[in-house]
Amino acid sequence: MGSTVIAIPDGEEVAIEEKKKFHCSLLPILSFLKETKTKHDMRRFTHCIKVGITLVLVAFLSLLDPIYKQLGENAMWAIMTVVVMFEFYAGATLSKGLNRGIGTMLGGGLGCLAATIAQEIGGIGNAIVIGTSVFIFSAAATYSRSIPSIKRQYDYGAMIFILTFNLVVVSGLHADKVVHLARERLSTILMGFVVCIFTSFLFFPVWAGDELHDSLATKFEELARSIEGFLEEYFKEISKENQCNPSFHFSCCKSLLHTKTKDEELAKFARWEPWHGKFGFSYPWNKYLQIGEVLRELATTILSLKGCLQSPRQSSETAWQSIKEPCEAAGKSLAWTLRELGGSIKKMRRCQTGDLIVSKLKSMRVELSMAMSPSTLGQLENGEGLAIANFMFSLMEMVEKVEELAKEVEELGELADFHSKQRL
Repeated sequence: MGSTVIAIPDGEEVAIEEKKKFHCSLLPILSFLKETKTKHDMRRFTHCIKVGITLVLVAFLSLLDPIYKQLGENAMWAIMTVVVMFEFYAGATLSKGLNRGIGTMLGGGLGCLAATIAQEIGGIGNAIVIGTSVFIFSAAATYSRSIPSIKRQYDYGAMIFILTFNLVVVSGLHADKVVHLARERLSTILMGFVVCIFTSFLFFPVWAGDELHDSLATKFEELARSIEGFLEEYFKEISKENQCNPSFHFSCCKSLLHTKTKDEELAKFARWEPWHGKFGFSYPWNKYLQIGEVLRELATTILSLKGCLQSPRQSSETAWQSIKEPCEAAGKSLAWTLRELGGSIKKMRRCQTGDLIVSKLKSMRVELSMAMSPSTLGQLENGEGLAIANFMFSLMEMVEKVEELAKEVEELGELADFHSKQRL
């Protein structure tokens, strides 16, 4: 009688095989991160080259005899303007340049006026006028920097105003000399400003609006992958009846929670940018911030599900059969909806399946509510019922957040005048 030999792999072979599968699953993510890092490094390198070229142009202009005879040693202010003003994003460069120009003109003009009045009065009145004007204007400008709306857009201009005003008032020069000096300083600052704008806008410009737009669309895809990965791993671990370590699917959710400051900074710079590409004047960048806030709330809800993977009271496989099918269907629908909404923003088109999305989300909530019925949970033990109720409640909260996202994206399409598919 013959015998059959069955080869049983040892622990090392199983570990190696699982390690290979893990690396294969990480390859798309690693390639995406490598591509993003390379693109960012290239943009930083280009920015450095642009700053160097701008300084060379300003230096050559300052050394030209007609300009040097007109400006003299004040030409160094043009170089200083480039160093202080040139930023990575085109909108940030324009914002700083305009703030610097407006602050210099207001500070210089009011400083000349205060200095003229003080010299006309003369005597002890001179000191009184100078001291009073310095106190009033410096205190008022400093207070304005604490107002949120002014601080976001004009904080640098207010600081330049304080500096210029005080330098002009306490310089001790006669009014005619002050006006002459202010005119030369403004000329050099204007020269540096023009060269900066020319280089920043015409040679490989980096638009903050483009980056905010693309990053927001990417977040939808990242959250869709997180939901799919979590549900796949969750029910896989339930079927194996053991616990698992936190999955790498949560890493993008963690990183997304720290994007608020970056988004607000990009939106601030985008408001200063001129009409370019897909974006015109008065583009609704505030709506991008609102959508980003809802996305962070959704990421927080996904991260709360991490405790379900680590919970010491895991329910048996039989207990989860009644909810596995509706939960997996809900996860697929959520991922599909997020990708559809992200694609709508990415391509700047109206979501043609808007009615379908709303109807699917409503039916999804009904199915999850039926799965959470007391008749279903009452048949389970207390620990199992609590674990299932916690999981289902988080899933229903995710559905509500995605429904809110659908409404926000629809409003964005109306405000930004997204086109429809028929126009493609």
